[in-house]
Amino acid sequence: MPTILAVSGSPSPVSLTHRVLTRAAERLDARGHLADVLAVRTLPPGELLAADTAHPQIAAAVRQFAEADAVVLATPVYKAGYSGLLKAFLDLLPQFALEGKVVLPLATGGSLAHVLALDYGLRPVLMSMKPAAVAESFFVHAEQAEAVTDQLDAATDRFADLVEALHRPVRRLAPAAA
Repeated sequence: MPTILAVSGSPSPVSLTHRVLTRAAERLDARGHLADVLAVRTLPPGELLAADTAHPQIAAAVRQFAEADAVVLATPVYKAGYSGLLKAFLDLLPQFALEGKVVLPLATGGSLAHVLALDYGLRPVLMSMKPAAVAESFFVHAEQAEAVTDQLDAATDRFADLVEALHRPVRRLAPAAA
């Protein structure tokens, strides 16, 4: 099964964003995927902002990202944009770090107006990194978090289906006998 890296762009250790990401990762694990969680907030801040990819923790995170077949990116939305923490992490990755990968963008926020941050802010950055596919974004409004668990599960399942379809081994036909 493909491996999946679930990246949290939340600066808070206890947040709706982290809960949403954890639920998605658990759902992916239940489908047989290996879903690791990377909380960007745990990386050394000075080295992250300086894009010091030689630092051992930053290098390990970049390697983990490179080795994943697919990526889930979760971010809170602040002031109509995705988190600066996630932006700093994406900025230190190689230009085409998403090449061959499937991506699921997830976001949380306090206003439905923040939904646009996914498609108008985050999606163009992701597309510039050459992903194989970007799954349909999923937004969780803070006041409706408990009510949308079924929809989050369905979005995660659609993402998993896409990942599995793109990583399915190709069957070769045996040559015809002469």
